[in-house]
Amino acid sequence: MLNLNRAMLIGNSTRDAELRTTPNGRSVASFAVATNRRYQDASGERKDEVQFHEIVAWGKLAEIAGQIIKKGTKVYVEGRLQTRSWEGQDGAKRERTEIIADNIIALSPKSENAGYEPSVSSSEPSEEKAPAKEEKDDDGEINLDDIPF
Repeated sequence: MLNLNRAMLIGNSTRDAELRTTPNGRSVASFAVATNRRYQDASGERKDEVQFHEIVAWGKLAEIAGQIIKKGTKVYVEGRLQTRSWEGQDGAKRERTEIIADNIIALSPKSENAGYEPSVSSSEPSEEKAPAKEEKDDDGEINLDDIPF
């Protein structure tokens, strides 16, 4: 039987990505993304609902996310859901469901993201890319075929 564990989000980061290093030297970044849902209830009143999602990135993806993800950045995150459990200092059992990121695309303008390429994926080679430049036609318009997403 086929199984699938995939999460895809578009939302705004609620804080700067926090970059840490594990004792064995592996990079890990964490941040949160807020998604909004607007709907109409049974009485016809408009309601807004916000969900907060914890994101974790590892390795080179974590290093780049630590540089480009700032509070308020509009971001696309793709990954898998993972729930982990632990016992708190007070003895209570705790659980947290996180998205382990495989792909991150910053959707905010590049000027807000320190000039880094907006698309970051864990399957890309580990060397950093040069900032992408917008190519313009002779009449000064942006060529839509040159946009990276």
